[in-house]
This record gives sequence, structure tokens and C-alpha cells, in this order.
Amino acid sequence: MANYLTSSRVNISLLQENAAKDLISLLDKCDGPKVIILDEGLTRPIGLIATYSLLREHDVKEVFILNTGKLSNFREKVKNVIFITRPFLTHMDMICDNIHKENQDDLKQREYHLFFVPTRSLLCEKRLERKGVLGNFVLIEEFCCFLFPLENDLMSMEMNNCYKELSLENDPTCLYRVAQAIVSLEDLYGRIGRVTGKGPVVKQVWDLVSKISLEPRKPSSKANRNYKTIDHLILIDRSVDLMTPMATQLTFEGLIDELFGIDCCTVELPANKFVSEEDNANTLTCKKLVLNSNDEIFAETRNKHFNAVLMNLSKRAKHITSEYDENRSGKTVQEMKQLVSRLPYMLALKKQLSTYTTVAELIKELTDKTSFRDLINVQQELILGIESDKVLPQIEDLISNKFDPITVLRLICMQSAVNSGLKQKTLEYYKREIIQVYGFKHLITMTHLENAGLIKIQANSRSYAVCRRLLNLDVYEMSEVEPDDINYVYGIYAPLSVRLIQHISKSDSKILSDVLPLLPGPIVEHVNPDVDQASNISFLADSQKVVLVFFIGGCTFAEISALRFLSSLEDSTIEYVIATTNITNGNSFLKSLLIPEINKNLNK
Repeated sequence: MANYLTSSRVNISLLQENAAKDLISLLDKCDGPKVIILDEGLTRPIGLIATYSLLREHDVKEVFILNTGKLSNFREKVKNVIFITRPFLTHMDMICDNIHKENQDDLKQREYHLFFVPTRSLLCEKRLERKGVLGNFVLIEEFCCFLFPLENDLMSMEMNNCYKELSLENDPTCLYRVAQAIVSLEDLYGRIGRVTGKGPVVKQVWDLVSKISLEPRKPSSKANRNYKTIDHLILIDRSVDLMTPMATQLTFEGLIDELFGIDCCTVELPANKFVSEEDNANTLTCKKLVLNSNDEIFAETRNKHFNAVLMNLSKRAKHITSEYDENRSGKTVQEMKQLVSRLPYMLALKKQLSTYTTVAELIKELTDKTSFRDLINVQQELILGIESDKVLPQIEDLISNKFDPITVLRLICMQSAVNSGLKQKTLEYYKREIIQVYGFKHLITMTHLENAGLIKIQANSRSYAVCRRLLNLDVYEMSEVEPDDINYVYGIYAPLSVRLIQHISKSDSKILSDVLPLLPGPIVEHVNPDVDQASNISFLADSQKVVLVFFIGGCTFAEISALRFLSSLEDSTIEYVIATTNITNGNSFLKSLLIPEINKNLNK
């Protein structure tokens, strides 16, 4: 399995190995050659736990994407057709369409199987029964993979609509899955010693965890042995901090996500920027780049402020060139052997440098534009609270020029967050302008944003202003190259969520007693008396604590970078590991709340 997943005290490769083992166990129940029909949204998550070569070893001949119409013609004759999908009714309709359009010979010769990820759905099975295809399935199973490993300190459930389901649809299904994910982590890493949470849904999640924990566990579960790897679990409801996702991330990885979109560690970039002399430029439209710490250069630069990245890449290039020249000048046989042994490593580094320098140049082209710089200036003025309680002329100008509506909505949501709501007249003005310029359908958009808590009418209390002061959220003077605080990830803004986690980890009761009552939702505090402290894998009294932070509703790459920064500090006694329902940014967060018709128009 992937080496880059093993360098943390919480060995994330165990999660990958366990998921791969469960998937293979399910596949082996279908004896003979097989074809997998995979839900498109699962292609990259499944790829994180099982490579195509591993599937081939277990008689998987081909993998196709689930779609409507007749199944593709298979290159080889197969006995088993396996559908692997999330429990969505739209996907059930596609599967029904596939089977209805199979000819009679195929229906007789093939066996059809259905694996739900992560759990079965009675509603989905009823849909299959109503459409007359339930009886075609020999096996209906569930592949209980709740978390997918992205990094040695990062796991994601890849539930991109979690916040929408909770805030707009009042569907708590994702909370049960979050609880199941936490229990599955206890099975792998042992009981969690202490739990702290804040937000409207965290109590519901922890109550579900407590109920599920009463059920019998697998014999192999480490939760049965009072074994402990994770000292502290912090549950953060996204609605506690809706300001952070709206701000533009300024780390290298954060900007890649903002400008190009990262999906399960993969980004698609314009291929013409990467074409070498050997490549045929006409055959490539986009270059898929896998972003993880397996690449040494990306591991060094991903969490840095973008202004420090090009400088870092330049220094690294000079260092590699000088090292290569120095080794090449070696006279003895031993020195030449050392050069030959290091040559593949140095060539790989050189290739990585070339790739990430090109990525940085692509980003620089976009961030050097006046429109981008103006946008950052407006955001920073909002963060600092400069005349932010009235209709902003900058937002007016963007609307009148028919600028990208998502960018406009992000600024309005930021203004609402920093002022603990908008004045009635201001909100009504923005609504009227947006509907007149972008169309009447955006009345639904504004209603959705209000229902989701991103825009609201200003109340008497200014809770955000108090939090900003108590938590020191805006730090104007800072170094982008050698930062000494987490605010560098957004320029001058320290994410409220991470500041809160920082104080919870240190049990800073003085600050917490003032701040927590100002934030929405109840507080959860639980200490597990059954966990034997002596069984901790660390035997040193001054060793680092492992704190698992679980974001319910999504988190950004900038928040992840901020937590990594806190772990890396010299005087840090805490190692943070992050789990999240999904990784988001302001664009994807808002798009998840829009109606499909508007999203289609935005993607054109």
C-alpha cells in the first residue's frame, strides 16, 4: 500500500488496507470473471483504496462508469456484472435502465450483483423492486467504507452534499454515517479518551456514536481491548464557522483548489502548459495531476503561502543543480557509484520541480490579474471590519458588471458573517439587484442561503466581533515566507474554526468560557472512563497527544494547512489528524446549495 500514508502516529494505511480487504472479500463472493459498473462519484475514492492491478488479480476484467442505456460491449466474456454505487434513487434508475436493455441471452448467461457504498438502502431496493429488476440480483451487499484515506493525516467521507442535506433538506442520514465512521476508527485505532464538540449537530452525532458503541464489535476490533491511539476527538459543525469557507485560500494547495478544483487528490490542468517535445499536443486536452505527499516537492510547498512557493521552488532547483554538478565531478569509483545510485532520485525531483513550477506559473497568471487582487482587497477589508455594515460599492460594481454570481454571493455571505448578519435594507437591496441582473431564479438562491444560515438579518448582538477580538482572528502584521501564526493561510485572517480547535486542545477554559456561548449549538464534553491510560502506545509523559479533528459539513485545504502548521511548531505537544465529511471551498460550498438549473448554467 501507499508509503505516504504511514508517517503519522495514526497509521492511515491501516484504513486503506482494511477497506481494500473488505472490497476484495466482496468481489471474491462472485466466482469467475467479472466486470465492475462503478458510480462515477466513486471512481476516484475507490481508486484511493484499490488499484486497478489489485482488481485484476481478483478476476476483474474491466471497469465501466454507471450510465443510462445499454451496457457497453465487454472485451471478454464475463459471468458476473457488479454494480458498485452510492444509495441514490437516480442511480437505481440507471441500473434498471441497464438491465432492461440487456438482451435475453445476456440475462440468462450473466449474474448481476449490487454493492452499496457505504450502506444498503431500503428505499433504493424498493425502487428496484417497483421497476421489476430486484429479482435479477444474485447478491446485494454493502461495502462499509465510511472514510477514504487522502493523506497520512487526512481522511474524507467524500459526502459533498452533507451541509445541504442538513440545512436545506433536514435529512440527518449523513450524521448517522459520521457516527459510523467514528466507530469504525475506534475499531482500527482503539477507544478515544476524550471528546469535545461544538455546533447544532454534534450532540446528535455523539449520541449516535454512544448507541452504536453498545452493539457487539468485531473480534478484531481494538476498541475491545482498551487500546488507545487517539487521545482527543474534537467535533466541529461547519455552521459554527461559515466565514472561513467564503474567504479565498492563499496557500499553494488552497489556490489550486480555488482556481482549478481538487477532487480526491487529483486536479485537471490545461495540458498545453505541460506538453514536452515528445508529447503530441493535439492529443491532450487536460493533464491529470495526483497531489499527495508522495511527491517530495509538493509535500514541501503545499501548506505554504503562495508568495513563498516560487521562492522555495527556485531555491530547491539551485540546490539540486549544485548537488548534481558536485556529484558529477567525483573522480573515484566510489563517488561515481554514489552518483549513479542517486541519479533516479535526482531526476524524479527535477521532474517534480518542473511540474510544480508550471502549476505555480498557471496560478500566478490568474492571481496577478487586477480582478483577483481587487477581490482579495475587498475580502481583507471585510475581515478587518472596515465600513462593512452597509451596501458595499465594490459588490454593487461587480453586480452591475454581471461578474461571476458565485464570487458576488461569497462576498455577501462574508459581509453577513463578519457583521453577524446584514441590515434589513442592505439585504433587500442585494436581493433586488441580484434578481434583476442575474435572473428571477436567483430568488431561490437567496432563500437557500438564508435557510442555510449564510445570510441573515442582523440581530442586536455582534457575536462575531467579540469572537474576532477574543480569538485574535485578524493579524495584520505577518510574514508570508516564515509565518509564526496560522493567519498566513488566508492572508490576514486566522480561521475561527482552527483558533477554536487550538484553544480546545489546550483546554484554555478562560477563552472558551467567553467564546463558546457566542457560537451556535450545544457543547459536547465526554471523557471515556473505560480507556486505560497505561495502555497508550506512547510511554513518555511529555510525548505528543494525538487529536482527531472531525469537521461535519466540510473543511478547506487552508484549515488543513493551519492545523498542520500548529502540529509542526517546535513547542507543539499535539499532533493533529483530520477527518471530514468532504473538502470544500467557497465556490463548491455555494454551488452545492444551488438548484441544478443554475449549476448547469454556471458550468457552461
